Amino acid sequence: MTATNYEFGLDTFGDLAFHDDGTALDGGETLRQVIKEAKLADDLGIYRIALGEHHRPEFAISSPEVVLGAMATVTNQIKLGTAVTVLSSDDPVRVFERFSTLHGLSHGREEIMLGRGSFTESFPLFGFNLEDYNSLFEEKIAMWQKLLEGKPMNWTGKYTQKLTDTTVYPRLPQGETIATSLAVGGSPESIIRAVAYDIPVVIAIIGGEPIRFRPYVDLYKKAAAQFKKPERPLGMHAHGIILDDEAEAVEVGFKYIKAEMDRIGIDRGWAPMTRDRFEFEIDKGSYYVGTPEQVAQKIARNMKALDMKRFDLVYGTGGQLLSQREATIRNFGERVIPRVKELLGGE
Repeated sequence: MTATNYEFGLDTFGDLAFHDDGTALDGGETLRQVIKEAKLADDLGIYRIALGEHHRPEFAISSPEVVLGAMATVTNQIKLGTAVTVLSSDDPVRVFERFSTLHGLSHGREEIMLGRGSFTESFPLFGFNLEDYNSLFEEKIAMWQKLLEGKPMNWTGKYTQKLTDTTVYPRLPQGETIATSLAVGGSPESIIRAVAYDIPVVIAIIGGEPIRFRPYVDLYKKAAAQFKKPERPLGMHAHGIILDDEAEAVEVGFKYIKAEMDRIGIDRGWAPMTRDRFEFEIDKGSYYVGTPEQVAQKIARNMKALDMKRFDLVYGTGGQLLSQREATIRNFGERVIPRVKELLGGE
């Protein structure tokens, strides 16, 4: 595969951002800012932007498709996706309707990344039992695959509605579909599921040495051979900050990434992030923090080690100042992506 076949994108969870004077943006202001950032990414030729779905006070995006629809009106080429859509606590029919609507608005630029959800707030919020965490996803992803066929639906499930010769609207144009991938956080079962459904995999590598995920890559290849399925390009996403000055990037990262991880850690029982741990993540782990050249070298090294064809950078973690967010996006589009392609293409 040549360097031109690699894909590079941006992810954001809609972290509540900060003006350069330190005052906080509210939720609406952050949503409008994310739309401006999508326009910038489109102008820079970045391949995709993907939005997370969260139902927490520090994130502005709980309905990614609405924001993606707004993005569709101000962009021309960039792919518009989710990272992730928590299918387990949603209705696959409604999800299909929203994305087929986005298909029309964006001229087919929509993408959906399905996941079980590493955050679980949506389950009690929408009336689902966490005891059914796995079963809900199994049934609903099977229903999603049937919906993509575009035929009148006959369906009976335990957690989903019964459908009899039902056509779901708006229908996709003949021969077109909704690009679908599956987010994997470290579950072998998820790898097998993706192969069985012939869905590309994106691995969320948000901590620790990336090479520890190599067994999941090998499992995917082995399962594809056993299921007699094609090997789809594998992808990864991780947090990053890209500034011209290395020391500044590290300080910004420690301030904002630590703050977010410590907030999440309160719910999950994690110890607060230490400076040593943060610097380990930059040096050998999964944070892409530094100058454009440093970040490009690390992305290329890990993509090669894991045989990845897609890399999405999670930007704006913890909010960050607007100028810092813009600098990361510009550096990623103008300097990092071309350099990574150069490093990989020169293999």
